[in-house]
Amino acid sequence: MIAVVVLLLLLIGAMAVKIVKQYEQGVLFRLGRVLGERKPGLRLIIPFVDVLHRVSLRIVTMPIQSQGIITRDNVSVDVSAVAYFRVVDPVKSVVAIENVYAAIDQIAQTTLRKVVGQHTLDETLSETDTINLDIREILDVTTVEWGVQVTLVELKDIQLPDSMKRAMARQAEAEREKRAKIINAEGESLAAAALGDASDVMMAHPLALQLRNLQSLVEIGVDKNTTVVFPAPLMSTIGELGSFLARETAAAIPVAPPAAKDAETPPVTKPAFVDITTTDALAGSSNGSPRAIGK
Repeated sequence: MIAVVVLLLLLIGAMAVKIVKQYEQGVLFRLGRVLGERKPGLRLIIPFVDVLHRVSLRIVTMPIQSQGIITRDNVSVDVSAVAYFRVVDPVKSVVAIENVYAAIDQIAQTTLRKVVGQHTLDETLSETDTINLDIREILDVTTVEWGVQVTLVELKDIQLPDSMKRAMARQAEAEREKRAKIINAEGESLAAAALGDASDVMMAHPLALQLRNLQSLVEIGVDKNTTVVFPAPLMSTIGELGSFLARETAAAIPVAPPAAKDAETPPVTKPAFVDITTTDALAGSSNGSPRAIGK
């Protein structure tokens, strides 16, 4: 009998000792009535009379299941979110509601569907911060009576229909093309202004145009082209060069002295030929061989 009594005392003592962890809060019930909260640490209760409920005070991460929602502009989207909350009043969380976690899960789903349905698709995609704030405020009003505080709500994923994705892709592509055309037009405007300035300089310095033409010929000659098209100013320059060579040749012909009566008539000196050769475009040749265009 003594052993039985000792065993019963040990069992009662084990039932009377309760440990509340640091991140928990205890709610003590005595004969069904709330006596108050119990802080973390070692706590003693009366077995079979007192009941101690431990309530976690840590922040709980609760994923909100994806909801099929129709936005204000009649677009069907699937939106999922995540909510963060914690218990601030352990007594209310035990007494006011049966299962606080299930209740918050259900109210979060309905609130998400209600808030997102009041916005258009563009607002849902661009104004997520506003939607998150609206959902959290609505949840706070509801859960404050349960002793729970919602600290944060974030939209996690927004699934769009395939047709809407293609339409948005076309819209983005058109926007990019518009920007490209505007940039191209601005570049053409700047290039035209620069060409106008260059033409003014060439008008003031005629030789600058000829030097530019010669530079173009050098650039064309690098590719070893068989056909070269000369600009009109360069053709006139070649004509002037031919006239200059003709004058120089005429000036270089010696003048014969007066002949004596009985002297033999000296032979007439013929002018030498001066060849100015060009490529096919100037002489009209198709085989690329030079031809004489002046004498």
